[in-house]
Amino acid sequence: MHNMSTLVFFILLSTLLSVCYGGRDLVDKNPFTEQAYVARYWDKHVGNNLPKPSFLLSKASPMSASDTASFANLAATNSLSTRLPEFCSAAHLLCFPEVRPSLEKHTGDSDFQTYNDGQNFTNYGTDFAGGLDTFKNYSNDLFSTPVNDFRRYSRGAAGHEERFSAYAGDTNVADQSFSTYGTNAGGGSGEFKNYSRNSNVPDLRFTTYSDSTGGRTQSFSSYSEDGNAGGQTFQSYGKNSAGAANDFAAYGTDSNVASSDFTNYGKGGAGPNDTFTNYGVNMNNPTETFQSYADGTVGGTQSFSNYRDQANVGADSFQSYAKNTLGSEADFKNYGNSFNPGSDTFKGYAKGAEDNKVGFTTYSANTNATFKDYAKHGVSFASYNVSSESKTVSSSVVKRWVEPGKFFRETMLKEGTVMPMPDIRDKMPKRSFLPRAILTKLPFSSAKVDELKRVFKVSENSSMDKMIMDSLGECERAPSVGETKRCVASVEDMIDFSTSVLGRNVAVWTTENVKGSNKNVMVGRVKGMNGGKVTKSVSCHQSLFPYLLYYCHSVPKVRVYEADLLDPESKAKINHGVAICHLDTTAWSPTHGAFLALGSGPGRIEVCHWIFENDLTWTIAD
Repeated sequence: MHNMSTLVFFILLSTLLSVCYGGRDLVDKNPFTEQAYVARYWDKHVGNNLPKPSFLLSKASPMSASDTASFANLAATNSLSTRLPEFCSAAHLLCFPEVRPSLEKHTGDSDFQTYNDGQNFTNYGTDFAGGLDTFKNYSNDLFSTPVNDFRRYSRGAAGHEERFSAYAGDTNVADQSFSTYGTNAGGGSGEFKNYSRNSNVPDLRFTTYSDSTGGRTQSFSSYSEDGNAGGQTFQSYGKNSAGAANDFAAYGTDSNVASSDFTNYGKGGAGPNDTFTNYGVNMNNPTETFQSYADGTVGGTQSFSNYRDQANVGADSFQSYAKNTLGSEADFKNYGNSFNPGSDTFKGYAKGAEDNKVGFTTYSANTNATFKDYAKHGVSFASYNVSSESKTVSSSVVKRWVEPGKFFRETMLKEGTVMPMPDIRDKMPKRSFLPRAILTKLPFSSAKVDELKRVFKVSENSSMDKMIMDSLGECERAPSVGETKRCVASVEDMIDFSTSVLGRNVAVWTTENVKGSNKNVMVGRVKGMNGGKVTKSVSCHQSLFPYLLYYCHSVPKVRVYEADLLDPESKAKINHGVAICHLDTTAWSPTHGAFLALGSGPGRIEVCHWIFENDLTWTIAD
């Protein structure tokens, strides 16, 4: 009898699945999955019969019903952190591993080619005498959130030569720390060529480079160049060294919206020969702080060539240059020769210096500039320029700041137009939404951020800490005039917000794929949503957070288009793009990248852009 009941149950279940899901493969339509649940939620809350957006439903949590129930119970009892690795894996989240010291040591010269295990390196070349080490690639080309801590390289070496070619280049959301390089070394030379070049949203920490050395020559060629967003700190370079020759060629060149903090360069040295060539050159909207350059040195020469040359807006602070030095020679060639005015503060130039020769060739700032506390005697200025005018930006510089094709005019959206397509690939780490059953039990506010950080084991001042605080700040800020906004962490929340703004008859759109990125494309058939009429939409953009989080906001006065994108040579269709044209730009900043690329200014032109991979826009359905 029991066996017969079981058989009847499975027959009924099979029939139910066949009726609800059209008899497709059982694996794809288990009614107890989160994706099946949000599909039913869509049917209940969206008032049309258009096909469900598979690209949106695919972002639902991959967890099984039993996992969801188990982790929800842990969240309810504040014990989710006890199973954090399992939770992050099952829920497909962004969680950083704990980095522990490595016991691995190297006792002889090495030609190290590649190190990519995403952990750390504790001792390399400590107390070596003579010889040559080469380190070519450390954690390069990792797009899946590398977390590394390099603790000691060539510490206490004598007459040793080191070559470090590349560290954490082309990485995504990199959390990288380099503690000591060449500390307490005597003689020899060190060369560090590229540190985190071309990285996206990095958090970089370099603590000491060749501090307390004697008669040593070292060069640092490139630090965080061509980066996007993120922040970097460099705490000490050549501090308390004697007879050292330090050369720093480029720091943050061509980076976009980056935050930089450089604390000590050659401080307290005796008889140094220091050269800093480029800091923050060609940067777009940087926030830069440079504290202490060659302060307290005795004898020697220091030269700083370019600080923030050809940069665009931003905020800069340079707090001390050659302070309390004795018998030194210091020269600062060019400060703040920017295209568009930012906010500049320069405090303390050769203050308290004695028997020095100090020169400042050009200080070019704007009406937001402050220059004070410099020595009244023994300092020469060749040129001090203050201007509130913006300069004409060359097309080559604009291309470095604003990718070709990122913004365009509405007239470009017509059949036959050939235009550059920017790189629309999603640069964010891959994550999934959380089920509401777990979300409702997790804190989500700056007032409860300590609880949230305990759940995800986030340490203070780490990159994850900054990501969480930045995202919460954006979610909690007051909306702009005319804006309606909400941060959503589930498909259901996104549906609720979009329908509350647009009504139940909605559709959601994104560009079909990433083909055509960084190439020219030809516009094929074009269709305007809602007949091409001016309308409003809801745009949703990803935020960096442990789980998938979108910042959604209403966008009034837009036109939304879908267009076939063709290969210009073969005329074959390669993509189906979705573009949004903002018709009212009066509230945009005059230094917005769109105006740099297209000319004009706020309120004078409309600005269009493609919807990038995994970004979404909602409209009223046709």
